[in-house]
Amino acid sequence: MTDAVLGVDIGTSSSKGVLVDLSGRILGSASREHTVSRPAPGHVEMDAEVWWDEFVAISRELLSDRAVEVRAVGVSGMGPCVLLTDADDVPLRPAILYGVDTRSGAQVAGLTDRYGDAEIRERCGSSLSSQAAGAKVAWVADEEPDVFARASRLYMPSSWLAQRLTGAYVLDQHSASQCTPLYDVDAVGWYEPWVDDICPDLELPELRWPGDVAGVVHARAAEQTGLRVGTPVITGTIDAWAEALSVDAHHVGDLMLMYGTTLFLINTVRDKVTHPSLWGTTGALPGTRSLAGGMATSGAITGWLRDLFGGTGYAELVRLAEASPPGSNGLLMLPYFAGERTPIMDPDARGAVVGLTLSHGRGDLYRAALEATAFGVRHNVETIRAAGGDVRRVVAVGGGTQGGLWTQVVSDVTGLTQVVPEQTVGASYGGALLAAQSVSDVSIRDWNPPRATVEPDPAHRVVYDDLYGRYRDLYTSTRDLAHALADLQKEHR
Repeated sequence: MTDAVLGVDIGTSSSKGVLVDLSGRILGSASREHTVSRPAPGHVEMDAEVWWDEFVAISRELLSDRAVEVRAVGVSGMGPCVLLTDADDVPLRPAILYGVDTRSGAQVAGLTDRYGDAEIRERCGSSLSSQAAGAKVAWVADEEPDVFARASRLYMPSSWLAQRLTGAYVLDQHSASQCTPLYDVDAVGWYEPWVDDICPDLELPELRWPGDVAGVVHARAAEQTGLRVGTPVITGTIDAWAEALSVDAHHVGDLMLMYGTTLFLINTVRDKVTHPSLWGTTGALPGTRSLAGGMATSGAITGWLRDLFGGTGYAELVRLAEASPPGSNGLLMLPYFAGERTPIMDPDARGAVVGLTLSHGRGDLYRAALEATAFGVRHNVETIRAAGGDVRRVVAVGGGTQGGLWTQVVSDVTGLTQVVPEQTVGASYGGALLAAQSVSDVSIRDWNPPRATVEPDPAHRVVYDDLYGRYRDLYTSTRDLAHALADLQKEHR
């Protein structure tokens, strides 16, 4: 019988799980694809029961016909999300997702006027934006008062799994720090004056660190999942921070690039750093702080192109894009297909492709999408550094690291060398690590050493420096038009 840990992550487009022995070796993996609901422009939701159903399916698949004893369970998920339940933990509405959901613009503006941007940023680490879970709680209070009147508890994907497995009502400190303006990053706890103002009747969860044990698997959950009664379950955290842990990118000076449906950047800093166009948060480990950024789309655009191209496989699209030169034969794309988070903080930004001719093909468009996300990374990195961030080592993780082209384009555009670790499976592996550390003395450096580095090609830098300037100009020159079109889309929702 092999001792193992189970890690499961609930992502935007799929749930993923890994079964890992205590040396870090992956014994098995499983995934389930799902889709989000977009009931109106700017609204992105998901039924929380899908999170639990997919956890159950993944757990049963990974434990079937394997001689393993699961010593602990790790959980993580996209976030910050807002799932409101009644006192019996029955969801009252679909969960409102993280910054890709931009519905709370009026609440962001109203709360900013009420408390002051400088005061919010100093106390909470971040300005209010579409990423702020507290503003989305306020949206439900304003727009769905009947629902809010019955609301008793607040969950995110990781805390929802922990509750279904153990019955515990807990949330990790990092996730709480993205509930702006409900959390005080210096006090490391809920900020009661603003909690009482926004959601006085909501019972907010007890706060713990991501690696702390939330509880143990109870009998009903054991029957459903195949796990043993009494198995410890960690509190867990938001997927990007679990991914940073999975690749040992949580030291001061580290910058993690998460290549997924969206693209996320986390820079670990020594002291609190704030900036109006970035998110300052509590880190995933006690005593750590982060300066983070995130793009609203990245892999989502490549998936959209794949579907437009009739389901052409990613390997073929990468091959075609490799045949297109830097600059995509004169194409330039803005990747704001779902608005944009950092650093422009513009939910009404929209995507654009400029320079199209009848001679452009699939490879040009696909490469232009990769280049657009790379320009977005460069914009974020420049903003992080200008804010006082500390970028010395860049670590790449996520599904987009496969194939090599995307990471190479990002290095070429940014001039940054990227470390690619042995395992890039992501947050589920980070959750498994935290679970293992709760029952055994293990180190991520032993689990997941570096596999390769991606060096920038200086021959491409001149082309990309020129295009990057044009990329920045393209947004400012089309912003008013994009906003007018966004208003038109809202009228026809």
